[in-house]
Amino acid sequence: MALALAVPAAIVAPAPAANASDIKVVVNNQAVTSYDIARRKAFLQLQRRKGNLTEEATKELIDEALKREAVTRAGYRIPDSQVNAAYANFARNNKMSASQLTQILNQAGVTPKHFKEFIRLQIGWNQLVAAQSRASGGLMNEQDAVAKMLEQGGKKPTSTEYTLQQVIFVVPASRRGAELARRRSEANKMRGRVDGCKNTIELATQLRDVTVRDLGRILELRLPETWKKEVSGLQAGQTTRIKDTDKGVEFLIVCDARSVSDDRVAQLEFSTEELKNGSGGKGEEMLKTLRENARIERR
Repeated sequence: MALALAVPAAIVAPAPAANASDIKVVVNNQAVTSYDIARRKAFLQLQRRKGNLTEEATKELIDEALKREAVTRAGYRIPDSQVNAAYANFARNNKMSASQLTQILNQAGVTPKHFKEFIRLQIGWNQLVAAQSRASGGLMNEQDAVAKMLEQGGKKPTSTEYTLQQVIFVVPASRRGAELARRRSEANKMRGRVDGCKNTIELATQLRDVTVRDLGRILELRLPETWKKEVSGLQAGQTTRIKDTDKGVEFLIVCDARSVSDDRVAQLEFSTEELKNGSGGKGEEMLKTLRENARIERR
């Protein structure tokens, strides 16, 4: 799920540094400290939120402690690479570089570490909510989704369906420092020779340690966040730019792109928006249950 954060119009005054790190709340043996609260309060100020921000920050951190415990218990582990990609994507969406975003967060007293842990939890929690929603039938059936969308004044949506191939120039973790630059160069040269998906395997066999995977047909709504902006708008035969990943250097090829408009798209679009905006209620329902069964001690 995409992160839904308010965009600051300007840099606010830096939050004062915490002079101490006292434990203020204990949530199921997880400590929320005054330092944590100060960082979150600065984050809320950066979003230009109003009201008692210390209390709001404390409430958010209590809820996040409950979410984090649930995500960990469910076995979700969000890798640094995914968090860093979301961090860079957030910076791009706000027309700045990742280093500029880091500077703003430091100046505001938020710190990049606090924001990245916020991102990590949002990704993990959204994955958990989506999984629970699917398991309990939370994804609307197609007819109900279309009916509800039309009822609210919407039109049956049109989306793009992509048929994709993934090309991976494998780089062992132990050799990344020595080989990554060379593999980027090789990947870019192959991109220049690609003409659709028919000759990809033939090109790959001429190179060493290159894997080609057919990803099949994927609706734009279902594209992974790490690739969505790269793929959206591409036509058949075009490729994404190369990207460094934990496997090595990768790019995607669009084998085919076609516009589709049907009930299935409406189902995905409407249900995804409900989960994203919380209007579907599954996330709040899960959080309510966690609160009811939690041990929360304020100090």
